[in-house]
Amino acid sequence: MNNRKLIITILIATFFVAYSCKQPDLGVSATIEVPVGVIEVSTSSLEEFINTTATVYPIKEVSLSSEMAGKYNLQINPDTRKPYALGDKVSSGEVIIKLEDEEYSNGLRIKSKEVDLEISAQEYEKQKSLYEKGGATLRELKNAEIGLINSQYDAESSRINLAKMTVSSPFAGVISELPYYTNGTKVNVNTLLVKLIDYSSLYLETNLPEKYFVNVEKGLKVYITSYTHTKDTLIGKITQISPAIDPEARTFKCFVNVENKNQSILPGMFVKADLVINSSENTIVIPKDIIVSKGRDKFVFVVEKGVADMRLITTGLESERKIEVLSGLEEGESLVIRGYETLRENSRVKVLR
Repeated sequence: MNNRKLIITILIATFFVAYSCKQPDLGVSATIEVPVGVIEVSTSSLEEFINTTATVYPIKEVSLSSEMAGKYNLQINPDTRKPYALGDKVSSGEVIIKLEDEEYSNGLRIKSKEVDLEISAQEYEKQKSLYEKGGATLRELKNAEIGLINSQYDAESSRINLAKMTVSSPFAGVISELPYYTNGTKVNVNTLLVKLIDYSSLYLETNLPEKYFVNVEKGLKVYITSYTHTKDTLIGKITQISPAIDPEARTFKCFVNVENKNQSILPGMFVKADLVINSSENTIVIPKDIIVSKGRDKFVFVVEKGVADMRLITTGLESERKIEVLSGLEEGESLVIRGYETLRENSRVKVLR
């Protein structure tokens, strides 16, 4: 009986020894390294924007209509040696259209008035010379002067009226509208004949929410980008700001002028306008999307000696994708930009190259 108990005791002891030998050492844990991507913290410039949209318009634009009735005669463009057409460039003072009316032109009596002006000038010089020698009275001199002035007015008036029979460009620009009329067809007074624009300079009008009124001032830089030509970004400036808020839309109006020397943006285009309301130079800038928020606090991870260090940061200016760091980071540190989602304080990390 005693032998039987001894055997059972030995078997039980052997079982526990064997079982304990198969268990892992719970005091030893495997080290797990989280793969991360990093960049070196550096300084750069940052601009804070107000984003808006607008339509652009040419600063110089004019519609020229007939001041007199006459037969339509479209002129030949000396550059193309063809009749003027849409898109043609014109110089200041260039005659684009002539209206012909012989009866009206003859009625102006240009040549006779020019001869009359010449005679009046000679008579005035004669009376002036005589007056200086005592051979004419002051009244005679003044009458001669009046006759000269009237002749000058008559001749100039005829030239002005004759000029109304031609349509000339008041500035260098491009033909944007040219209604078709058959040469020789009579057109009436106030008929639209041609429209000209100069879009080497543009302006845009935009309405901004009233909350930005204190941030916007004249001279602020504006980046202007067309939605159809996204690679072409022009830089303009705010030139006018309305001091009144629209009571219904709760917005205020401002104007932006922009030079368009390469004519990369066309009048009428719908554009994106980014108004620069603040900027910083030589400041630490990081991507916005790597920030971990806990309540009102903002954190990022940096790598120090293979371990993730969770840093509390304070921020400043923001753009669409980047943000300024005022404190919490130093230039040259390794900032985690990939793999930060699974990191914890003091996590072991493996930097991916």
